[in-house]
Amino acid sequence: MNEFIAHLGQEFVLPLKNPVLIFSLILFIILLAPIFLRKLHIPGIIGLIISGVVIGPFGFNLLAKNSAVDLFSTIGLLYIMFIAGLELDMNEFKRHRNKSILFGFFTFIFPLSIGFPVCYYLLGYNFNASFLTASMFATHTLLAYPIVSKLGVSKNQAVAITVGGTILTDTAVLIILAVIMGRNMGNLNTDFWIKLGISLVIFSSIMFFVIPKITKWFFQKLESEKHAHYIFVLSVVFFSAFLAQLSGLEPIIGAFAAGLALNSLIPQSSALMNRIEFIGNSLFIPFFLISVGMLVDIRVILSGPKAIIIAVILTTIALVGKWLAAFFTQLIFKYSKPQRQLIFGLSSSHAAATLAVVLVAFNAGILDENILNGTIILILITCLVSSFVTEKASKKILLIQKDPELTSDEINLLRNEHILLPIANLYNIQKLLEFAFLIKDIKSANPVTILSVVPNDAEAEINIISTRKKLEEFKIQGAAVEIMVNTIATIDYNPASGIARISREIMADIIALGWPKKAGLIEKFIGEKIYTIINNNDKNIFICHLEKPLINQKRIIVLTTPLAELENGFDIWLQKITKLSKELSIPIIHYGSKSTQDVIKNKIQQKKLNTSIFFNVFTEWEDFLVISRYINEDDLFVLISARKNAASYINYLDNIPNKIEKHFSKNNKIIVYPSQYNMVFERNEDISSVPLVKGIQAIESIGKGIGNIFKKD
Repeated sequence: MNEFIAHLGQEFVLPLKNPVLIFSLILFIILLAPIFLRKLHIPGIIGLIISGVVIGPFGFNLLAKNSAVDLFSTIGLLYIMFIAGLELDMNEFKRHRNKSILFGFFTFIFPLSIGFPVCYYLLGYNFNASFLTASMFATHTLLAYPIVSKLGVSKNQAVAITVGGTILTDTAVLIILAVIMGRNMGNLNTDFWIKLGISLVIFSSIMFFVIPKITKWFFQKLESEKHAHYIFVLSVVFFSAFLAQLSGLEPIIGAFAAGLALNSLIPQSSALMNRIEFIGNSLFIPFFLISVGMLVDIRVILSGPKAIIIAVILTTIALVGKWLAAFFTQLIFKYSKPQRQLIFGLSSSHAAATLAVVLVAFNAGILDENILNGTIILILITCLVSSFVTEKASKKILLIQKDPELTSDEINLLRNEHILLPIANLYNIQKLLEFAFLIKDIKSANPVTILSVVPNDAEAEINIISTRKKLEEFKIQGAAVEIMVNTIATIDYNPASGIARISREIMADIIALGWPKKAGLIEKFIGEKIYTIINNNDKNIFICHLEKPLINQKRIIVLTTPLAELENGFDIWLQKITKLSKELSIPIIHYGSKSTQDVIKNKIQQKKLNTSIFFNVFTEWEDFLVISRYINEDDLFVLISARKNAASYINYLDNIPNKIEKHFSKNNKIIVYPSQYNMVFERNEDISSVPLVKGIQAIESIGKGIGNIFKKD
């Protein structure tokens, strides 16, 4: 017993040494700190930082700042920057890149302009120390980014320009650090500038030309190895951080560049994105926040009035400079007050780059202990301010953006969205299911339903049991992206009537079908199955031929028939195609009539769909396949067709899947049949087709028997 107590005492010697106990402590803090402080209306991020102060070497000394903590802290920091680059809406960023550049200039120049004279004249530091300290004010870490991501406002334009400005100002500051260090060591010559320029060009070339091509190749070759995708992405992030370090930059720049490079290859609704965010937000990022708290030494405040004065001055300059940058950005671009607060909140926290600048300069003897201690206090205060302001501003923006423009019909449509995937071959469903996940609205409570219609023959019962077991596997894929997948296996003589019946039973509004195989002689005689499905239900139908991975697409080419805007399903297909465009970060190129384009422009503006779309008038419907001259192999071709008797129907669309297959064999393609007003179809076809189907099955059996007679042994 005494030995056990003695052993227990050794385990609890401070700081803790047992790695299992240390990891348990960290996990309990990550779990409990946000929960307790949420009851006090304090953001979870602050709870983690305060926890770091309490357990750190300057608190109760439960945990030492050792190599293991530094490793997890570095991973968390790189993860924050990587996710910021990955979640950046590239279409929005490209459209507003000038705003990001201007904000980046403001958030760099204001703190620098205020900080340098204060440090040089008021605090009495030399040029190198003053300029470096002032540049430190210009940096900011996206510490509060998990807040905007969690609250769902990461796509707001204010977030896009702040993230864009972050990379510009941090890159500029870290280059200044390299220059000041070179000046301090007397190496600031022509060779220094040549080396820095060449390394930046090489780094940029590898990140934005080589990495995307390798990633695309890897995803294609190991398409089914989903766990390997995540490991590969992590490898890219840390390799990119290492490359940035080799180039004379900080690793955070490399992690952000990795996010930008992989942005279009990892859709927001994909299972891979879900895994990246889940692991980062659950473990690595909280670990980083705790490590930031461990740096704070409260005793600095008690070390003398000079330390307090410097800490107050540094913190005031940092916050005022960032507020002025946000204010002038709001003034010029006419943003709302909550957007200004969001820009200020996101850009006011100092941690990663600030620490990098100060620690490097302190170790080089450029900055003294007072600046170092003052910076630690600055980090704590700005992180607290950033968290409070960002959460408050994000909630205000959410209230403003809460679907004020939706009509009651549109809200009802959103609630009732239900996608049905009828499948003939279980092995060909993978890409169709991924497509459904990408276009599904996350606000819809309904699942994606997979349907298999089993022929009503002698083996029907055995086949339906087998099919149900196989369908269950697809529920796991839905769980990976947090989308519920429902499976139905049903018996029917005719697959078309089975699909029509189930679509009505579950009240599906979208049916996504695989591409029809080439029709045989008997099918041509009685009518192909695909047209039976199209003509016997009133749902929005997407017929998809997706042989290539969707992440390889460069553009979405949409061709609409004249008067397409008059169809009942116009809004639905437009929303789905624009969502697909945003998920894949690729533009839409529209070909169609001027009247349709005017309606599309109004809808996009009215619904704030925020997609990159370009318009071309197209009138050559007598030979509409000339559209192929405008389409490349890596384009996704979408034809908005119409059923017979629809307002937008034209006879050139007859037998369209076969025509498209012939002229666009190398493209991914989708044919959309929108639902139409007052559609009438034969409800009794389900019954009348039964004898005919049985007759066809008999003929097919006889044909197989005759074929077997003439087969060679």
